[in-house]
Amino acid sequence: MHLIWATSDFTIGGRAYPGFPILLHDSLESAAEANQFLRHYLTRGVIGSEQSWPSTGRALYDYLGFLEAHDLNWTDVARGEEKTLVAAYRDYCLNDVKLARKTVRQRLLYVCSFYEYSLEQGWVSALPFRLEDRVVRQAEQMPSAQLGVSVGTARVPDVMPRNHTQLPKFLSKEQVKALLTGTENPHHKMMMRLGLQTGLRREEIATFPLAYVFNPDTRHGRGRNVMVHLDPSDGTGIKTKGGKARDIWISRRLMSDMYRYSILLRGERSSLNRTLQLPLFLTQAGKPYENHGKQIEVIVREAGRRAGVKAHPHLLRHTYATHTLAALQRNRAAHTVEPLVFLQNQLGHASIETTMIYLHLVNSLVDDAVLAYDDELNDWADEK
Repeated sequence: MHLIWATSDFTIGGRAYPGFPILLHDSLESAAEANQFLRHYLTRGVIGSEQSWPSTGRALYDYLGFLEAHDLNWTDVARGEEKTLVAAYRDYCLNDVKLARKTVRQRLLYVCSFYEYSLEQGWVSALPFRLEDRVVRQAEQMPSAQLGVSVGTARVPDVMPRNHTQLPKFLSKEQVKALLTGTENPHHKMMMRLGLQTGLRREEIATFPLAYVFNPDTRHGRGRNVMVHLDPSDGTGIKTKGGKARDIWISRRLMSDMYRYSILLRGERSSLNRTLQLPLFLTQAGKPYENHGKQIEVIVREAGRRAGVKAHPHLLRHTYATHTLAALQRNRAAHTVEPLVFLQNQLGHASIETTMIYLHLVNSLVDDAVLAYDDELNDWADEK
């Protein structure tokens, strides 16, 4: 079994799909059914990002490759054995390869969807799993007794591993200070500050437009924060999850620092490339960060390693969310905003139940100094 990625010559409905996953047998013949499923599944309107392509393609490639390695046929759904093909693959992933439970669940989601589509097409006579009723939570799996998260039942493939609750981790204030003060590169520090002080995703940081940066001293009002409208359709190049627009608040101090950065430091890098670049942050070659900002992942992890802190861009997002929610809850009397609603909008969550996971995390924050989180970040960023 081979997995290849399409060039711009590959089209579906007259549109080019470079990077689309294609599966081939060892004979280099097309794995026709699997490829038809991929075209159906990945071109649906609910798939809002091309980032889904690699994970879906690799999941099917790995599953079909597992079957080929054991001389099994994916259409053999009536084996008369207790363990089905999909269950055998699940156990292989969990017990032999030691993959994370979340990773296995994601792979099985694609594999089970492939079989459901195959049954509709008449390629198989039955599903190699049963559907069973399970109690599920609509948020990111926090105990409902603690959060008031809506709970219901859903029909779930019985081969799907039970979803163990895993709370997101976040950095303490001391760890944040170590990360920022230990980062000498001003470009890297500014990227991390944007993540820590807004909760933007990695790709949003990578594509944050220069056009969104302004001198807050020239704008009306003297509030602590300024609003920025993130809109993937405005021509600035910003990329948000699902292409959805949203408003975010940025502290006036951070915006002022980004404005000075854009003039004094970004210009050095932009001068290395004659092409006008839209993003605020550029590589050493004066070009935008590609591949959804994957190089930023490397930058943050390396900065964390030097500071003795395990860090990555999404951890910066969790850190912002946890400390901000704690600050808003502790200071309710000073504002009328509903903390969870504000955080939901800031992070771009489709459902507030996703945001509710941070409620449990703030219980571990008992230091009143969290109220000064944003101010302290600004001060630490200036330390050498």
